Amino acid sequence: MSGLREVAVPFLVPGPSGVAIRTRLKHLSGADETVLRLVGGHLGTLAARDLKARCAAGLEYDSEQWAQRKRALTLESSSRWAGSVTKASHDQWALARRGQHARIKSLQAGIAMITHRLSLPVGEKGSKRAPGGYGSQREWHAKSRRLHVLQDRLQAVRADWEAGRVRVVRGGKRLLNTRHHLDQAGLSEPEWRERWQAARRFLQADGESGKRYGNETVRVTPDGEVSLKLPAPLVYLANAPHGRYVLTARVAFAHRGEQWADRVHANRAIAYRIHEDTGRGRWYLTATWTLSPAPTLPLVAARVHGMLGVDTNADHLAAWRLDPHGNPIGAPMRFAYDLSGTTTHRDAQVRHALTRLLHFAKRHCLAVAIEDLDFTAETTREKHGRRTRFRKLISGMPTSRLRARLVSMAAELGIPLIAVDPAYTSRWGAQHWHKPLTTTTRKPTRHDAAAVAIGRRALGHPIRRRTAPPPHDRSDRARHRTVQARPGTPGREGPRPRIPGPRTRSVPPDAQRTRATRTPNTVRDVRSDHEWAQDSLLLTE
Repeated sequence: MSGLREVAVPFLVPGPSGVAIRTRLKHLSGADETVLRLVGGHLGTLAARDLKARCAAGLEYDSEQWAQRKRALTLESSSRWAGSVTKASHDQWALARRGQHARIKSLQAGIAMITHRLSLPVGEKGSKRAPGGYGSQREWHAKSRRLHVLQDRLQAVRADWEAGRVRVVRGGKRLLNTRHHLDQAGLSEPEWRERWQAARRFLQADGESGKRYGNETVRVTPDGEVSLKLPAPLVYLANAPHGRYVLTARVAFAHRGEQWADRVHANRAIAYRIHEDTGRGRWYLTATWTLSPAPTLPLVAARVHGMLGVDTNADHLAAWRLDPHGNPIGAPMRFAYDLSGTTTHRDAQVRHALTRLLHFAKRHCLAVAIEDLDFTAETTREKHGRRTRFRKLISGMPTSRLRARLVSMAAELGIPLIAVDPAYTSRWGAQHWHKPLTTTTRKPTRHDAAAVAIGRRALGHPIRRRTAPPPHDRSDRARHRTVQARPGTPGREGPRPRIPGPRTRSVPPDAQRTRATRTPNTVRDVRSDHEWAQDSLLLTE
């Protein structure tokens, strides 16, 4: 079809590459908290200095510079702490570069959209694929000025990108700007200072396989004892041999505790991070490790038992079960969630909805089909400037959080996850499936019809529902044509060929006639080419 973009092929989503679990450090003594703050502050200073050196190196970074930085850090901490600091600095620089690239793409999209709309006459209406001109001369003038602003910003960002120059704030740019708006944030200066110092501390160490309990810097034994290697200037604080400090708190991981214990007993690498939540006055320990890549399941095998098509919306997940042939089974399902309130509440709502969805798929041995959504370009105000409700709608959809949660939880349950191209699923689902699935007892929504379209695309079937044949072709003469047919079925779009023979169900089509044709009892059933003859009347005397 002309004017439609090419639809990408469905693919199986790979599982998560790592695991992160967290527990609380309970019953810490005052001395323990003092030592953690001193060690974190000292290492945080070294991390800030190293990040500055890494950003100054830019694109000229090489292994020799890395070795020099690590040797300088080793003198003030230890070799393992220095390795963790340099790796964190490099990762942070790389993250800033990716953000810089995304910023360039966003500015280019905004400039292209404004340029297109400025080229149209004022007041011209847009189409479904592209917006029209601006509504008034005043708006046109304002957007023309904004175009120059965006071009200047793009030029500055491109200059930084070509020079390899990034701008990074240890502790976070948002928290830094909060310092100038303490009244709006409801914080006093000492409270903000406490959060700022906690965010800039560095208490994370990478693991190493083959070492005792998988980490020599921050060590956690199987019985929950936590100890850390002190930097060289703070060795006088040690309360254990070899310059180590043992905390009084004992830890236990409730989530994935058995997996963590297996890695600890096998001396496999585990990375740890200790951080303080100043709002609650608590300390937490986070353990992370990488997962070996799971064997890839063939796409054909994932489609054997059918599919559960899922349509993502701002406040619920619409799902419908489909058989391997693409036929909807049963009634549509809805898994609602409420994204108001705190971040913890929103995350719990998404997790609860996904749990119910995946448990249903697990009971029926179904694969889950979901759209590969990305609203990065759709949330810009250049494309939907006056459509504030639509912008808030797509901005409020938890696509990234839901995708990360779904991938992780589906991998744990062993459920195949298939991502499909979101192009035209809502439009074609409503066009071809909304009305046929509506009955007197079932009132599906457009989202339910979109779930059917998503499931059919994941199964490899076209979304379009075949139109039922006319009554003539549903007769026994031409046999019954089903509504569904595989894409490779020959002649699935054309009428069936005429099969000669009787039209009754009791006689096969190739049966031979065993007796002459009988004359019908009524005149209207007689064939038009039949000649009638009437005998002459008998004359009687």
